[in-house]
Amino acid sequence: MAYEAKDYSKLIGMEGFSETLLKNHFTLYQGYVTNTNKLIDILASMLNEGKVSTPEYAELKRRMGWEFNGMRLHEYYFENLGGKAAIDKSGKLGKKLIENFGSYENWEKDFRGTGAMRGIGWVILYQDNVSDKLFNQWINEHDVGHPAGCVPILVMDAFEHAFITDYGLKKADYIEAFFKNINWALVEGRLK
Repeated sequence: MAYEAKDYSKLIGMEGFSETLLKNHFTLYQGYVTNTNKLIDILASMLNEGKVSTPEYAELKRRMGWEFNGMRLHEYYFENLGGKAAIDKSGKLGKKLIENFGSYENWEKDFRGTGAMRGIGWVILYQDNVSDKLFNQWINEHDVGHPAGCVPILVMDAFEHAFITDYGLKKADYIEAFFKNINWALVEGRLK
């Protein structure tokens, strides 16, 4: 069964994100879906041909994490956008952020600060399935650094393609636009 690119065109017109930026970003995401499907097919073929102990098979297996996570992280990212309402600080997520960070404001400072770091990557608010704690994590590459057993709750793309078209090098302005468009109800629904 092949993965299919999801349609996020409903985000066009979202404040702070130009149509050009979003369409380019959707195209990039569609490439991850296409490459994930190609790798699945190639790896299945190599398995059937008995080529699992080849260096080529090993490298394609490693590449699978990059393509699959590129696909899935973009889906989390696009899905947690498009909101207009502020977070309900007395709701399940608001209470959990206060419990884990001392205040919503502390959490937001940490998330924004993580996003403003130099470099490319992702900022992800995770929930640890074992301890139930929330924490913000910088992920440099799609396939490296994800904490085992943790669920992404809020995902922000911090690669240049997510903001440079509209904001140049002003990453803080992009982060501000991101915060204005978080779909908090959806994000809260990701909590376990």
